[in-house]
Amino acid sequence: MTRPSSTAALRLGTRRSSLAMAQSGLVAEQLRQATGRTVELVGITTHGDTSREHLAQIGGTGVFASALREALAKGEIDLAVHSLKDLPTTQPPELVIAAVPPRGDPRDALIARDGLDFEQLVRSATSPPRIGTGSPRRTAQLNAWARSLGAEVDTVPIRGNIESRIGYVRSGEFDAIVLAAAGLNRIGRLDEATELITPDVMLPAPGQGALAVECVATDTHLAAQLAELDDPYTRAAVTAERTLLAALEAGCSAPVGALADLLVDGQAATEMRLRGVVGTTDGTTLVQLSTTGPVLASAAEAVFQSERLGRELADEMLAKGAAGLMGERAL
Repeated sequence: MTRPSSTAALRLGTRRSSLAMAQSGLVAEQLRQATGRTVELVGITTHGDTSREHLAQIGGTGVFASALREALAKGEIDLAVHSLKDLPTTQPPELVIAAVPPRGDPRDALIARDGLDFEQLVRSATSPPRIGTGSPRRTAQLNAWARSLGAEVDTVPIRGNIESRIGYVRSGEFDAIVLAAAGLNRIGRLDEATELITPDVMLPAPGQGALAVECVATDTHLAAQLAELDDPYTRAAVTAERTLLAALEAGCSAPVGALADLLVDGQAATEMRLRGVVGTTDGTTLVQLSTTGPVLASAAEAVFQSERLGRELADEMLAKGAAGLMGERAL
């Protein structure tokens, strides 16, 4: 395995989609500014990019990470950038998430025909509007939201990049789609969202809006350089969310939503609120709970407290019957 010198150009592995390249470009520029090193993007095609099957059929969203991780292990790249929500919660011992940069907007975004928001869409339709999403989490909460308005929606699984999904609405094939707001923002298309969905009605995927910068664990010099990009508040928040997901023994494609909010007093975060939801995809049953706890000063203590909150909330949700709502659990 050949590793570059501390001054050689860094090879940053990324998926080839416009969103992945944009995200990786942002990280590359931050790394150049922090270290003065040249960074080259290396596009890698993953199984999740080439398969047209639904994510649950091909192993969940972890399929987007496997090829990048293999390239890291083989020394073909020096670091990889992932959408954190796409990473399995079990971390390979030979790799380390060296940085979690400041998070983008964690919310989901609706892009609907005629500039409508969700309530306008369902109330104006003569039949259940067709909404495209490949996410069981979004499906469950969209159906529950429609039911709360005395309406119904027809959620249809879709795959494809952001551009092709937006095209389904523009062509009239779908009345709306739901995408991550952060992804739309990173490719300059957030203005096409007709509604940014409040977490009060739709909790995002654990880690949504955040990026993970990964390298091999033995490359301690590079890991230390990447740590310059790490945001302790974002890391604490996503740690709580992903600990909840892991403690529920749910895979990345399970109908689980989570969001941790850090309450900041002056320059320091003092408390965290963690919200979680598990539901049946038809939206008839949701287990939605929250908990709060202190966040201590040091980064290590904050991560410890975040993990504790995640496990505690998972225990409460399981006691309320969450396990029976997720289908097959990830063991």
